[in-house]
Amino acid sequence: MKSFLQQKTFEDDEKGEVADELKSEGHNVTTLDMAACGVNPKQTEEVDSVSEYHEPLITFLASLPPQEKVILVGHSLGGLSVSIAMEKYPHKISVAVFITATVVSQNLTYLHFLQEVQRRIGHVLEEEYFILDGKKPPILSPFGVEFLRSRLYQLSPTQDLTLAISLVRPLPPFMSDLKLFTKQTAVTRNRNGRVSKVFIISGKDNLFTEDFQRWLIQNTGPFADVKLIKNSDHMAMLSKPKELTKKSG
Repeated sequence: MKSFLQQKTFEDDEKGEVADELKSEGHNVTTLDMAACGVNPKQTEEVDSVSEYHEPLITFLASLPPQEKVILVGHSLGGLSVSIAMEKYPHKISVAVFITATVVSQNLTYLHFLQEVQRRIGHVLEEEYFILDGKKPPILSPFGVEFLRSRLYQLSPTQDLTLAISLVRPLPPFMSDLKLFTKQTAVTRNRNGRVSKVFIISGKDNLFTEDFQRWLIQNTGPFADVKLIKNSDHMAMLSKPKELTKKSG
C-alpha cells in the first residue's frame, strides 16, 4: 500500500476519478487545494506570500509521523507546489510525480520556466482571462472560456469544462511580482535534488506541448522515470483517468 498526496489546482480531477481508482487499489490518498484554489475558502486577495499559498500542503507534510513518506503528485501549476515541498520536506517524500506540470530545479528557476512558456505560446495578461467588476467575484471572459476549451480541455468531457469554468479563480496578486516570486520558489540540489522524480507527459496537451514537456524534463532532470500518455489533453486526469492511474501507481 502506498500513500498518495495529490496537490490540486483549481480544475483538477473534479469528479475524483483518479483518487477513487487509487483508493480502490488499496492506496491511501489525500487531495488538497492550495489557498484560494478550488474549494479552499480563502480569497485570492487574502493570500500574500508563497508560504501562505502552500500552507495546506506544508501543514499536511509537517503532520506526518516521523517515519512516514508519501508519493507527492502535482499537475500543471501544482508541480511548483511539489517542487517547493521537496525543498522543505525532502525526507517526507518518497517520489515526486509531475503530470504535465511546472517544475523548478537548481538549474531552472520559475522566471526562466515562465519565459520559455511565453516564448512558445505568447504572453497573455491575466486581465484578458477574467471579467473584473468591482467587488463582484471575477468570472471568465469569453477569451478565458475559449482558452480553457481549446488549450486545456479539448479532449475532456464537456461537463468537466463546464464545472471548471465555475471553479476557476485568478492567481493571487503576490505572484505578479516575478522577481520576488522566483526568489521565494528557488530550490537547491542538497534538498529538492535529493527526491526521486517521475514525469508523466500528456501527448496531446495544447498548453504544455509534448515538445515543451520534454524540454522541461531535459532542463530539470534527472528523472527516475518518464512516462507518456499519448492521447490525453492538459487535463490528463479527466481525458484519460484510467491510464493516468496506471502510470501513477
